[in-house]
Amino acid sequence: MQVKDIGEQGLLRILQKFCPAEIVGDDCAVMATTPNQSLAITTDMLVDGVHFSDRTTGPYYAGWRAAAANLSDLAAMGAKPLAVTVALAVAADTAVEWVEEFYRGMTACLQEYHTPIVGGDVVRSPVVTVAITAFGEVEFARTICRSNARSGWAIVATGVHGASRAGLELLLNPEFGQNLTEVDRASLILAHQRPKPRLDVLSVIWEILGSAGAMESPLSPPLGKGGKQDFNSSGAMEPPLSPPLGKGGKQDFNSSGAMEPPLSPPLAKGGKQDFNSSGAMEPPLSPPLAKGGKQDFNSPPLSKGGPGGVNSPRLTKGGPGGVKSPIAIAGMDSSDGLADAIIQICRASGVGAKVDRPKIPIPDIFSEILSTEKALDWALYGGEDFELVLFLPMANAQLLVEQIGDGAAIVGIATDSTDIWLTDSSGIYPDAILKIDGGFQHF
Repeated sequence: MQVKDIGEQGLLRILQKFCPAEIVGDDCAVMATTPNQSLAITTDMLVDGVHFSDRTTGPYYAGWRAAAANLSDLAAMGAKPLAVTVALAVAADTAVEWVEEFYRGMTACLQEYHTPIVGGDVVRSPVVTVAITAFGEVEFARTICRSNARSGWAIVATGVHGASRAGLELLLNPEFGQNLTEVDRASLILAHQRPKPRLDVLSVIWEILGSAGAMESPLSPPLGKGGKQDFNSSGAMEPPLSPPLGKGGKQDFNSSGAMEPPLSPPLAKGGKQDFNSSGAMEPPLSPPLAKGGKQDFNSPPLSKGGPGGVNSPRLTKGGPGGVKSPIAIAGMDSSDGLADAIIQICRASGVGAKVDRPKIPIPDIFSEILSTEKALDWALYGGEDFELVLFLPMANAQLLVEQIGDGAAIVGIATDSTDIWLTDSSGIYPDAILKIDGGFQHF
């Protein structure tokens, strides 16, 4: 039997047997460091010819996207980014300028979130390969897990889906979308070139949930002698297990889809990109800020009775590998597609879902360049939109969508079945089962 015979998902199931079940299964590994704080760790790898290539990609955007993928994983866990390390494998004849441009792209993305590169490794290889490990900090009471969803909760997508896939198509096939305006074309290409990890959404989530969104179980077990957590005390929760990791630290078994990014704009003096040069793209707009300007990823919770508070039952373990979480939310990012995220959360939580076709947010321009079926396919399976997909009580979901705006939508509801259906509230299309293999798979 070969890897191609079992596919990516089958290989992941085998590899996960070698890891602590209580740690793997989310966008990051989360390991307790203090009574109320945990370290979130994620790793993503990019390989020349699989995730980027000279045909469509410049090193600047390859670097940006590599950093964004890791930051998106941290956002999916509710974590504030701290730092990244970068392992780089290159051939001896690789241009130094290529390496510098790749790191400029990474740094440009990371600087928006005050995240430094703090080390790494360099080795020789016939194929350019980059592995980035990101570290974040998350409060125990604000850890977002995939295994936390409950029947009856709403499913929220924090933004439009399919834009990145459309941008890739425009770069690979210049004849596509010839009726697009330059503004629309640039917007779709930038969605693919410079994705924005949705760390900005976290402050909105905490404002809505506050302490009123917390579950009944304690935020952390009490301290015993020597400052250690006493998990045997009355009412204490099960500890977030953190056994030692093997060589290389935690492996990220949720690889992002392998779309090819585009050519980077030329450099101006000082190594900065010159967006005013001929053929250069316009620089992207930064994601909208929450109230008060800067994003406060660790803002204190609101007092009980805050907006959107719900009285939810105490959470227990969800699906395999799931851990207890004290807040009424579950989620992950949509780097591998909207359908993949919904299915992964449902599987981890032991619930089903009904996803409503007309509610899926897609770019308005799709109606002019794509058939209805193609637009749906790209929205569900295109991948690399790097939005968050969240399950939470309906009242809180409605508040979240209202405050985020800009393409955020409630796309469905979790059910007590294990089936995951694509439905149509307009009555035009028959119901269909959502499948996880509709998007990119490495094998």
